[in-house]
Amino acid sequence: MINTIYRLVSPKLIEEVYGEVNLENNVIVRPTHLSICQADQRYFHGNRDPETLAKKLPMALIHEGIGEVIHDETGTFENGDLVVIIPNTPIEDDDIIAENYLRSSNFRASGFDGFMQDYVISDPNRLVKIPNDINREVAAFTELISVSAHSISRFSKLAHKRKNKIGVWGDGNLGYITSLLLKIIFPESKIVVFGKNDEKLNLFTFADDTFKINEIPEDIKIDHAFECVGGRGSQLALDQIIDLIHPEGTISLLGVSEYPVPINTRMVLEKGLLVFGTSRSGRKDFIKTIEIFKEYPRVLKYLENIVNDTIEIKNLEDINIAFEKDFNSSFGKTVLLWNK
Repeated sequence: MINTIYRLVSPKLIEEVYGEVNLENNVIVRPTHLSICQADQRYFHGNRDPETLAKKLPMALIHEGIGEVIHDETGTFENGDLVVIIPNTPIEDDDIIAENYLRSSNFRASGFDGFMQDYVISDPNRLVKIPNDINREVAAFTELISVSAHSISRFSKLAHKRKNKIGVWGDGNLGYITSLLLKIIFPESKIVVFGKNDEKLNLFTFADDTFKINEIPEDIKIDHAFECVGGRGSQLALDQIIDLIHPEGTISLLGVSEYPVPINTRMVLEKGLLVFGTSRSGRKDFIKTIEIFKEYPRVLKYLENIVNDTIEIKNLEDINIAFEKDFNSSFGKTVLLWNK
């Protein structure tokens, strides 16, 4: 069986590569819905340092996606089962370190091929079955949702019990998802979102309060915070968080930055703050996310609001169009209907 892989060979240049499929102890999944991530965009547009690009490329992009099982040598799934594909691929177990933090783990679309293929060949452990009647456009970015779920799970273990008011900095996709899950998981807590754009903040209808970062009332204080800004904006977000958070609060860092970010360590020490980072997610986080979908179906309805564009992919030119449209969008997820 021949598989076609669509690899980025240099910025904005994707080529088709053909390879033989190894069926032994593997599951063959035909991707149906894929979602573009900022990490994909950085590779596509060449916004990584030359050394990284030289090391990573050529490589198939996309690490958010779902598909249908068409063949399973292991007997784990039935043909036609809808599954979400886990991009993190550990090669060892550790009693202490989670699979997504093991330095030995591989990650699709970051060192080896992502989901832009006619068929994704996977170990059954890297697949989680999802309901066939789920909104597939939302399910396409389950991976991103699982990252928020993972961060909240760690927060639940690390933070003290006073959670009267939780602040989320960032009015983008990650901020939207994280604040939504926080409201579902901690319904008694007030969820306050801090952002820059009125139009985006108006979408956070489930939040208890929203504020522009330059219009924060003087009496606002929070117990804990999630930083979902990333980039150069991380410094301002962290400055505000450290200023507004109560002593012994917990700060969860989710925003990715390509640059070193200064932190006011003096006030971190004076307030006795706990700061922890979150990156990627593992199998248990995907399972938890699917459980949330099933238990709180209204979550899917809210998440429909951030499906910004759905683009059918039939050829290489469609891929380029999708990446350019997504690049020029300031909010929301671009979903690819993978009809190759």
